[in-house]
Amino acid sequence: MVQRSVWSRRKFLGTSALGVLGLAACGSEPAAPQVQVNVPADVVEAANAYRGSNLTMLSQKFYSEAGNQALDRSLQAFAQATGTTIENNLVQADSGDMVAKTEAEVRAGNARDLAFFTDSRFIAQFHNLGILTDLTDVVTELTAELGEPASESKNYCQFDGKWYAIPYHFIGIGSFLRKDWAEEKGIPLKESYRWDELRDICLEISDPTQRRFGWGMTVNRSGDGNGLIENVINSYGGAITSNDGLRVTFNSPETVEAVAFLGDIYTNPKYKPMLPPGIESWTDSSNNENWLAGILGYTRNQYSVYADAKTSGNPVHEVTHAFIDGVGPAVDRPILFGQSQALVVFTGAKNPDLAKEVAKYMVSGPPLLSIAKEAPGLVNPAWDKVWDSDPYYTSGDPAFPTLRTISQQPLPLETSTGNAFPQTPSPGAQASVAAYVLTGHDAGGHPGGPSGGGRGRRLRADGRDLRAAGAAAVSRLEMLRLDTYLGVPVDRVVRAT
Repeated sequence: MVQRSVWSRRKFLGTSALGVLGLAACGSEPAAPQVQVNVPADVVEAANAYRGSNLTMLSQKFYSEAGNQALDRSLQAFAQATGTTIENNLVQADSGDMVAKTEAEVRAGNARDLAFFTDSRFIAQFHNLGILTDLTDVVTELTAELGEPASESKNYCQFDGKWYAIPYHFIGIGSFLRKDWAEEKGIPLKESYRWDELRDICLEISDPTQRRFGWGMTVNRSGDGNGLIENVINSYGGAITSNDGLRVTFNSPETVEAVAFLGDIYTNPKYKPMLPPGIESWTDSSNNENWLAGILGYTRNQYSVYADAKTSGNPVHEVTHAFIDGVGPAVDRPILFGQSQALVVFTGAKNPDLAKEVAKYMVSGPPLLSIAKEAPGLVNPAWDKVWDSDPYYTSGDPAFPTLRTISQQPLPLETSTGNAFPQTPSPGAQASVAAYVLTGHDAGGHPGGPSGGGRGRRLRADGRDLRAAGAAAVSRLEMLRLDTYLGVPVDRVVRAT
């Protein structure tokens, strides 16, 4: 679920506990249940040299307000115990200009001391800009203490053998099916489904007269739309770039087939009964809202929607079947390896050593557990031994064992076409996804997005054969946009064969 405001600021003063506690109580939303966060004595001792110091921090907003409040409390506890001051700004990652805005601050000499962002979406971009500090010493220390980090983080947080980001917490991502609707139709509950099988299940469990709409995913400009389109393309055997991130391979027969498959869902009258009204103009929060309203049969999301249902007592939680993801013709299992929030220290940070101490404090123990309990499934350990540090992580919810398996699975996941995911991080590929290139054109090649003229027409065939229209869209999209974001001139674009 997307929070509307882009920036918000919290300041925690080690010398003024009452001011911080008052902050937690103000605002229109009720405060989350208090979770006691004790700062270990060794952490206090390690931070003793920084007593009286100030630390500025930038945090990517959790899609859970209770989780944001729990983060506040953990930082508040550190500040009070160590006599430091922490000013934390929350940033909305889907604002579209977050990387540019952050880079501008660093170049202007106003770098935050510590920050965290989703590793697969942003770290390669920041590293490519040359504004990250080498944090290998911290990761080496944490590995000795906490075991190995999440599998995917080894791909997205290190470059040329050096770690430029510290894995913070593993983000639960998955798919959700109304198990009561499925059981009514005798549909088995599995840990994954073929994409075409899932499409047909969604149609079978739909009944618009009862406000039951099976398919709860949009291809409109949104993070959810990006995720769906890219995953279907990948599982069909296509990819934006080659495995090394150096060649554009987007325009392939597999990508065209995937786009045609998705286009058929939104244009074929056969599937209209499973599409909720207005789905073509949905934003990131729409599938969350409609799932929690109980009118969707399937959606794909971060576990924020699962966490919201559980913590609010929404009855939809009890009838939710959480599964891994869809499977395409180029793979025998879902291409889902998750992602992590990762802590970074920008070049020019005024207090980098204190930032490292705060980072080490955040990744385990009560600071992480307090957030995980407020955002179940969304916030999970990013380190092997932390999973076993508290019974909550192993038995707090039926979905947790699957999430742990995903976080620790051997990588890469390979397709029959030779792609291996996760691929080498490509700042251009990350930038193209962040700019909503995938959701920005329809199958006729028309510009889309909220500010364009293509709203409601993405992936539409415009009366032509879907495969031909899909091919036209892929070719036009690649030539007009991908070369810009990937830094590859149009006449040097290499297409997969």
